[in-house]
Amino acid sequence: MDLIQKVLAAHDLLILDGAMATELERRGADIKDALWSAKVLIENPAAIEGVHYDYFVAGADCAMTASYQATIEGFIKRGCSPEQARQLIRNSVTLAQKARERFLADHSLSPSRPQPLIVAAIGPYGAYLADGSEYRGNYQMSEAQLVDFHRERTALLLDAGADILAFETIPSLLEAKAIVHLMEEFPNACYWISFSCNSGDTICEGTPIGECAKFLDGCGQLGAIGINCTPPDFVPSLISKVRAESGKPIAVYPNSGEEYDPVTKTWRGCASAEDFAARAKEWRACGARIIGGCCRTTPEDIAAVARWARGEGN
Repeated sequence: MDLIQKVLAAHDLLILDGAMATELERRGADIKDALWSAKVLIENPAAIEGVHYDYFVAGADCAMTASYQATIEGFIKRGCSPEQARQLIRNSVTLAQKARERFLADHSLSPSRPQPLIVAAIGPYGAYLADGSEYRGNYQMSEAQLVDFHRERTALLLDAGADILAFETIPSLLEAKAIVHLMEEFPNACYWISFSCNSGDTICEGTPIGECAKFLDGCGQLGAIGINCTPPDFVPSLISKVRAESGKPIAVYPNSGEEYDPVTKTWRGCASAEDFAARAKEWRACGARIIGGCCRTTPEDIAAVARWARGEGN
């Protein structure tokens, strides 16, 4: 039984945290950069620890590390040495661990909550390109090249002490297959794969998510199948498509419901914490067992989910 199975055997729901990058931006960080939130690992790591801590206080069971867009290649382009780049990736786990330690020292953990977990966020190859490719896929890479790209960062995050790996915002089945093959090199590691989706049926490259779920269902080491960085309206249909092809636990952590305008670089529309919690309740009814938020979600959103899920704020 892997770690995800153990937690879900004892608890109905595993609550993830919400956005890291847009939450840092909301607190004053400038993330208009190819490194995105990974830029803050260099400039203000204490701010990252603070976000992790606030999500734990809000009710999150997991801290998703600020490593989504943290790659050795990306840091070297910024002027870091290879070893500095490796240490920054390790530091993303250390910051989450420090926040967990501080939270457990400051708060008594409710019996309704599992021990907090550190989940290492690993973005797709398209995130490294920093051109929106994680919402398109089809970036002309072979499976072997994708395995090579993900290998060292994966090893660094595991060596730093991550409890679970989350390969997220994956836009293509080919990249998912590469990750499955890579993880055979780390047989004791627990991980999930989460897809970015552009409809209630397909992942961003256009492959039906049911086809992806059918492939992943046979991967014994895989702990869950996820949907993230996707409009909330698509989620119920996507959950049903995954459930039809797989018995794996389902993780969902979509965006807030606001729409990003790439021309003005602003968000449009409105979303409230209570609306997000109401949608989370619907996702649980559809079959999701791991629920949190992606871009533009906040500690307030996660607190609202926790109030519904546990009948308490923290």
